[in-house]
Amino acid sequence: MTVRVVLADDQPLVRAGLRVLIADTAGIDVVGEAENGAQAVRLARDVQPDVVVMDIRMPGIDGIEATRMITADRAAARSAGGQPARVVVLTTFDDDDYVYAALRAGASGFLVKDMPLEDILTAIRVVAAGDALIAPGVTRRLIAQFAGRAGPAPPPQRREIDGITEREREVLTLIGRGMSNAEIAVSLFISTATAKAHVARLLAKLGARDRVQLVIAAYEAGLVSAPR
Repeated sequence: MTVRVVLADDQPLVRAGLRVLIADTAGIDVVGEAENGAQAVRLARDVQPDVVVMDIRMPGIDGIEATRMITADRAAARSAGGQPARVVVLTTFDDDDYVYAALRAGASGFLVKDMPLEDILTAIRVVAAGDALIAPGVTRRLIAQFAGRAGPAPPPQRREIDGITEREREVLTLIGRGMSNAEIAVSLFISTATAKAHVARLLAKLGARDRVQLVIAAYEAGLVSAPR
């Protein structure tokens, strides 16, 4: 199945580079481009892409607010039986102060502009498949840095985790460390299918939208400490 993508970035060269890359890639198509958040929200509603690759710093409605609006539209899309768009935030290390707020706004992960282009394609496929992008070398560190304090957004409410089992607590801790299901299985000496089942139960019990929110929950609950 072809992944339909909207590119939202106020830099034409960034959009052009991604568009050229995707044009040579089977299974991914660019179905729209936006130069600001308002356009991205309109396109998400009009063309119903699978993934919106969203820059943070854009004029007018920025990427964080646009992400929040598209995430709200996802709920409406589900109730109508449609396929909701998922958002991957496009950022640079200079945008660190905004990453946590973007994840809280509903992003399914984020990309770094200087990462290899092939990794960006992989990330788009991962998010389109319904997972969240947790890049251990980048995403986990940034979430760790900001999960324990407020960014531009108000401080998040601490999650309640009393309703999970001890094994689920162990799984949540490993998710917070950026481990995949396969890595969790090896660490806990269980099958990958069992690890996946634990993750699914955690999503349901904690009311988490995706794996990114489980990572945030692990840090908020103190299961994983932010690096000094």
